[in-house]
Amino acid sequence: MYGIPNCDTVKKAKLWLAENEVEYAFHDYKKLGADKDTLKAWCKKVGWESLVNRRGTSWRKLSESERSDLTETRAIQLMIANPSLIKRPVITVDDTVIVGFDQEAFASNLT
Repeated sequence: MYGIPNCDTVKKAKLWLAENEVEYAFHDYKKLGADKDTLKAWCKKVGWESLVNRRGTSWRKLSESERSDLTETRAIQLMIANPSLIKRPVITVDDTVIVGFDQEAFASNLT
């Protein structure tokens, strides 16, 4: 699981994983960052649009020029520079990437 520990959605996901006895490793991308290759692989699976958190403070702090005409390459650069822009959590299981807390996706892919 990739995320930020104090994120409410990550906390919900951690609780679900604990309640369903699913073991996981946690990657804090606020502290450890997110590398370009990982982000490219996620984009290939789920699309960069679903990875960019446009609801958060980090998005609102970006300049209008940074937010406009976004492409995958620019989105990846922004997510590397501002890991809080990545939606949370991101769960990877084999070739599957789950973005956000989705109980149905968790149940079908993690149990």
